[in-house]
Amino acid sequence: MAIGINDALNKLNYQSIVALREPSLGPVFGLKGGACGGGHAQVAPMDDINLHFTGDIHAVTACNNLLASIIDNHLYFGNELNLDEEQIYFKRCLDINDRALRNIKLKNRKESFNISTASEIMAILCLSENMEDLKRRLGNIFIGFSKDGKKIFARDLKCVGALAILLKDALKPNLVQTLENNLAIVHGGPFANIAHGTNSIISTKLSLALSDYTIVEAGFGSDMGGFKYFDLIGRFYGITPNAVVINTTIKGLKYNGNSDLKKGISNLKYHVKNMQKFSSNIIVVLNKFTDDIDADITFIQNYCEKLKVQFAISGAYKEGSDGCLDVAKKIIDLANLPSSKYKLPYDVKDTLLEKIKKVCCNYLNAKDVIINKEIKDKFLKIANEFKDLPICIAKTQYSISDNKDLLGNPKDFIMEISDVDVASGAGFIVVCMGKIMRMPGLSSKSNYLNMDIIDNKIEGLF
Repeated sequence: MAIGINDALNKLNYQSIVALREPSLGPVFGLKGGACGGGHAQVAPMDDINLHFTGDIHAVTACNNLLASIIDNHLYFGNELNLDEEQIYFKRCLDINDRALRNIKLKNRKESFNISTASEIMAILCLSENMEDLKRRLGNIFIGFSKDGKKIFARDLKCVGALAILLKDALKPNLVQTLENNLAIVHGGPFANIAHGTNSIISTKLSLALSDYTIVEAGFGSDMGGFKYFDLIGRFYGITPNAVVINTTIKGLKYNGNSDLKKGISNLKYHVKNMQKFSSNIIVVLNKFTDDIDADITFIQNYCEKLKVQFAISGAYKEGSDGCLDVAKKIIDLANLPSSKYKLPYDVKDTLLEKIKKVCCNYLNAKDVIINKEIKDKFLKIANEFKDLPICIAKTQYSISDNKDLLGNPKDFIMEISDVDVASGAGFIVVCMGKIMRMPGLSSKSNYLNMDIIDNKIEGLF
């Protein structure tokens, strides 16, 4: 959708750049697939971008695991900082879906891996504005507590320079092009369900400086990437969209209504109402498939009229920019309108539990929030020691709630805090809800089953 809009704006003779996230190898070989668009709305070269690209994510993985090894090296050689091995918070990572790494045993303690795209190092890379800022954030990474209760940070291990070296090239944005030869910047790759979910701030600012229109993508729905963009990017940098595009499909809406579009449309209503808390300039765009029927399209269009939001149809997959011209024209009109000013969803001076409850109850339809008793002591300690950080909610992408089976527009449910992690270098606290894992697993029908390379040509990658 983002790529099609970008191509259409350029076809209308506007200077437009699309700024996207880099694909993770986890979903590429897993169920979701790559992240280069599709059909006639793609960035190229698709194979290279979906695989190793320029090595940015590999650099994030190496940087993360260098720090992990430095921590254990420090313990091995006398533990000068008096680190408490039972209170080390920093985790290793790998950019592959591997459920076996969710819980492992090191020599003296339990450990777990994150997927690289949900690591704090990835968030730091995407939120850093320059090398100086990168090094500051790397130094602020919280390692854990000493045995006498002091907070230990990466800077205390005197390793910031070494970490920064591994990210020196990854900090630079990557310029590629769409199939219609329009500019695209692909940089950074945080997941939106278990991380903050959008491209690097460097690529956004660069795009804004070079274009009339900048298209950015925030992963999954308004409850995930959409909310986090306004809350975190808006909070940190004051950059908020002039217009919000809610991308929908008939298939997705029917899924949310157990095959009934009239029931599933409530999911669209939620996302519209949620984004209206941040912006009045909203357009719903139907990503049209060839088997969509006119009656269903008309039903969605009429529903959007009742919600008093713009509606358009995108055929960019099949027709490229020609299939997205109507969308682009409406976005131009919408983006030039004044937008309502939004209020941040919580104050950083609120307690950690107050922040979580305000997000879950005011933006995710929850009735209440509870803390899993197994992490209550950890929660209270983090809440007391890191009082002024915003939060990043990690939860299932399949539901507005923290329960993947609650479809449509569920209300009045209770959400459970299952874990909390400090990402003080990134500048927020990660709050895990329900059964969400920060290391995904492969599915029984993963994409790797269809992949091969024959005569040096890759097949099955999309």
